[in-house]
Amino acid sequence: MIQIERQVQVSYRHRVLFTKGVFEASNPVLRDLLLEGFKSDPVKVLVIADDGLVRAYPELSGQIHRYFDQYPDIDLVCPAIIAEGGERVKNSYFHVSEIQSPIDRYHIDRHSYVIAIGGGALLDMVGLASATAHRGVRHIRIPTTTLSQADSGVGVKNGINAFGKKNFVGTFAPPFAVVNDLAWLGGLSERDKRGGYSEAVKVALIRDQAFFEELEESAEKLASFDDESMERLIYKCAELHVNHIASSGDPFEFGSARPLDFGHWAAHKLEQLSSYSIRHGEAVAIGICLDVIYSGLVGMLQEAEVDRVLNLIEKLGFELYSNELHYTTSEGNYTVLKGLEEFREHLGGELTVTLLEGIGKGTEVHEINLPKMNQAMHILRDRFQSDSAKIILAHP
Repeated sequence: MIQIERQVQVSYRHRVLFTKGVFEASNPVLRDLLLEGFKSDPVKVLVIADDGLVRAYPELSGQIHRYFDQYPDIDLVCPAIIAEGGERVKNSYFHVSEIQSPIDRYHIDRHSYVIAIGGGALLDMVGLASATAHRGVRHIRIPTTTLSQADSGVGVKNGINAFGKKNFVGTFAPPFAVVNDLAWLGGLSERDKRGGYSEAVKVALIRDQAFFEELEESAEKLASFDDESMERLIYKCAELHVNHIASSGDPFEFGSARPLDFGHWAAHKLEQLSSYSIRHGEAVAIGICLDVIYSGLVGMLQEAEVDRVLNLIEKLGFELYSNELHYTTSEGNYTVLKGLEEFREHLGGELTVTLLEGIGKGTEVHEINLPKMNQAMHILRDRFQSDSAKIILAHP
């Protein structure tokens, strides 16, 4: 056998910029990003905006147009395209094609930009369109929700749902940059403001005990949506996510571990079972509670630590239980448990689930004791049904 083999290394630059009023005429952040490395010819830009955001800010389209109009070296190729937001936009490849069509029509190439403005679902879909058109055009994300600014928008994943599975079709493609405009937060509903809190709890639990304690201390302010506390949560959560991507040694998940998806095996299934009426952050809150209780039941966490986590999530305003958790199959098994196999199948190899062996200390396990997980589900339901219910952990 004759073989040629070389080690190929590719370096990525991953940036998250924080600003306020990104489309205000006096704010140069976006303009400076777009002109990096370009010395001639107007830079072409295609903008996709979340329809929910446009409804909340009717003046946005005009503001975008005026912003680009003041720079002759940047060519906004057409008025901002308004696209459907929310999880439904990820349920059909048709929406990806709807974005690739203007990429083709306006000759957006690998030296041009696609800018997506909106929540995590829209960013996922537009990111997939950008990553696959011309095998990848430059993409800038401008996340506009707490969840997307703290978590999904600052990652390197793009994807849509298919075959009844979350993010079955997708890519790893780091964006050219992420711009977190904190001014958008003021226009969110309370539900959307709260949505990203669960991801902050998640990353604190597996990475940073001090951050978890900070969340405990600021829980009351966060529950009342104090601006400074929300901005601090978003910054710290985004920093921990980017640190993991840069330093974990497996940013594109070639192995079998998905530590940043702690609590997500159940969350993804709950979203699907509810036809996405349970939003991602809400499902993650329930999934975290389930895995934290399970960690206690198998002797990895102390009862006091379990209560601390559940108490924090409750104080932040999340429900800890949904009826979908106890939906059953025709064989009488809990449907949500199918999420474990789908979680394994997503990466292949052996099942690898992140659990807790202490606050701030995530650890990987390769099997789940189903009777104990069923017990955890019942404990969660009991707590929901009785405010005075006390969790009693039956350690093995």
